[in-house]
Amino acid sequence: MQKKRYRGIGYSFMIMASVVIVLAGVKSASVIIVPLLLALFIAVAISPFYLWLQAKGLPQGLALVSVIVVLFTIIGTLVMFFGSSIQSFTHNAPVYEQKLRTDLLHYLSVIESKGITIPKDDILNMFATDSIIEYIAKTLRSLGSLLTNSFMILITVIFMLMEISEFSKKIEAINSPRLLSLLDVSTNIKQFILLKSMTSAATGVLIAIALKVIGIDYAMLWGLVAFLLNFIPNIGSIIAALPAVLMALIQYDMKVVLVVMAVYLVVNVVIGSILEPRIMGRGLGLSPLIVFLSLVFWGWLLGPVGMLLSIPLTIMVKIILDASEDTRWISKILGN
Repeated sequence: MQKKRYRGIGYSFMIMASVVIVLAGVKSASVIIVPLLLALFIAVAISPFYLWLQAKGLPQGLALVSVIVVLFTIIGTLVMFFGSSIQSFTHNAPVYEQKLRTDLLHYLSVIESKGITIPKDDILNMFATDSIIEYIAKTLRSLGSLLTNSFMILITVIFMLMEISEFSKKIEAINSPRLLSLLDVSTNIKQFILLKSMTSAATGVLIAIALKVIGIDYAMLWGLVAFLLNFIPNIGSIIAALPAVLMALIQYDMKVVLVVMAVYLVVNVVIGSILEPRIMGRGLGLSPLIVFLSLVFWGWLLGPVGMLLSIPLTIMVKIILDASEDTRWISKILGN
């Protein structure tokens, strides 16, 4: 009995050591893995459209060409439109930083004039305006670089789409119960990514329109940021609101800042708390702690793109773990 216990402990240590080695390998190869994950994410998101065209009687080659044309049009539009916006924001970043610091000093002075003693220097150091603006600019530059270097990602997406219609047939031909359960896993993942993409797109469009009406600079760019970060529940909407709120403070005053904050609050409550649960259900939910930890973990492992894909990746892991009796308990821990 004691020997079995020691064997069990030794086996557990071997599993943990193997996980550490695999994670170290993934981190070292992140330059290769990140584009592959993005390609997989895009392929899964658009595969229903590709399969739908085939189901309507369109030949496989023509359906693939149609999807590729649509994809290249979307990517090309994003590169042309948002590339110039990112470059413009980066160029004006020093001006925004100075204006933001001046506004912050003004509001601190107003508070002091009311007889309230505050540690002005400590607050200025805590909210280092140059660091905030530079971080936003750096993140946007990373996004711009990703858009302009997307040729290999698109090629990978094309090959994945060519394979996706035959994947199910190959799994069924093998006739393995464990591999057949993989089909259910892939269906759940595909459904999640597709529905999440739709709700995120709705969030981005509404945010962009509202900010444009208010008169916030780079409204379309902040809409794109809201679309991308909406894949991170709870935390993502807060992070996405930060650039637009800062831009409202730089351009206008606190009244407009409050209006912008209200816009983000209303859009995220309506879509994130009312519409999205009705469409997607609550079966794939993650606990708030796991959401935060997955953001930190995937960001550390794969960089900014890992943070963007943290929730889809964690849900993929959760679904895969839930497919096996031996690992289902881990899936339950990850759930809400």
